[in-house]
Amino acid sequence: MSREILEAMHALAREKGIEPEKLMIALEDALLSAYKKQPGSAKYARVEMDRETADFRVIELIIPERLEAHLIVETIDEETTVDPETGEMREPEEPEIDPAKFAEYRDQIDERDVTPDDFGRIAAQTAKQVILQRIREAERDMMYEEYRDRVGELITGIVQQSDSRYTLVQLRERVEALLPKSEQVEGERYDHSQRIKAVIKEVSPSTKGPAIIVSRRDPELIKKLFELEVPEIADGLVEIANVAREPGYRSKIAVISHTDGVDPVGACVGPRGSRVRMVVSELRGEKIDIIPFNDEPARFVAKALSPARVREVLVDDEAKQATVIVPDDQLSLAIGREGQNARLAARLTGWRVDIRSETEFAAEEAEHGYEEEEVQGRCAAILSNGRRCPNASLPNSRYCGIDSHQALANVDTDNVADLTGADDGSTTTVAVSVDPPVPTPVDPSAEAATYTADETAGAETAEERAT
Repeated sequence: MSREILEAMHALAREKGIEPEKLMIALEDALLSAYKKQPGSAKYARVEMDRETADFRVIELIIPERLEAHLIVETIDEETTVDPETGEMREPEEPEIDPAKFAEYRDQIDERDVTPDDFGRIAAQTAKQVILQRIREAERDMMYEEYRDRVGELITGIVQQSDSRYTLVQLRERVEALLPKSEQVEGERYDHSQRIKAVIKEVSPSTKGPAIIVSRRDPELIKKLFELEVPEIADGLVEIANVAREPGYRSKIAVISHTDGVDPVGACVGPRGSRVRMVVSELRGEKIDIIPFNDEPARFVAKALSPARVREVLVDDEAKQATVIVPDDQLSLAIGREGQNARLAARLTGWRVDIRSETEFAAEEAEHGYEEEEVQGRCAAILSNGRRCPNASLPNSRYCGIDSHQALANVDTDNVADLTGADDGSTTTVAVSVDPPVPTPVDPSAEAATYTADETAGAETAEERAT
């Protein structure tokens, strides 16, 4: 064989990015297929090609009848005797023995060189088709290997076609992905030639190449968009701990800083809200609440209900349930439209959230009264409004750390109002109780931020509060 063919195979391997050995094996298979088209060709044969000179030999395999019968019995599939379409019995086709099995019995097989002088036109056409088929298979395998480990990555593609079932997105030349209806955001339009960002949801092999499914609904999309816009997240200084999302409407993300001096909320907001505004723009105006993550469930739940103001949070560790008390005028805001805000807060924190107004909770508390044995660890001070202090008591003390409450240890009353001029702390306390309820004050200074595409001024104000 001419060395020009060998050089052409190496050039093709470089152009397609395919290993040269794969193409050489494909060429051997093509030559074997061409040989089988020759009149009087051997029933069993193989092709050997010299990788340096491109010289090849066709070797006939002379298999003993007994060994051939044994290999055929191993190969026969009884189910092939039934036509899968008609269900009728049919004559079994002559089975093809796997060439790999011949290597196991090489010592029992004789060989003979039957290399033809030339191939005919039909044989050459067959060789061409086999080579092209193997090249396409190799390209499909390469694309699958490239994308199968990229599940969860952010990609940018160009919309090629869109209908009621799916949208076809071109990732690069000869690589396309499907954006099914189930992974699209309700209300979004995908016009031809429009650039969109999505995350790879699934990659599976198919006869036409890798089947790549991308998503615009996955919460991972928000993580990747912030990672693209916020260098602190890309560098690992700030981490998005969790995401709760209702695509197209609202999302809540919990962020945490791993470095002292780096404000996680401010880093995600960016100068004058520029960073979060880019993410909101890519999500077509979806609102985003940025919440500072907290290891204490009560504080985390309180901030997760942003933008509503929370008075106190009572948590039950065993049931993983949080009862949130909010001012009467904040009840509807805390619940949100059709329960959206409360639902997202529950997803973000992983806790069941029960929201009650101050009036409702005070009525229940007055009805049931204080059960001293069930609130061990809670401050025993009675505030001027007649309610018990929700803060946790200090170790070896019945009262919390507020000076006026500590002063009650020296008198015979638990009413802070009995202390002249004492500040009972009732105006700034947000409580937390655990099971057994152990309330803890929540720092009201840690603000969450909410952003929409057109709220630049609001984003600036929220950023100032966050930083």
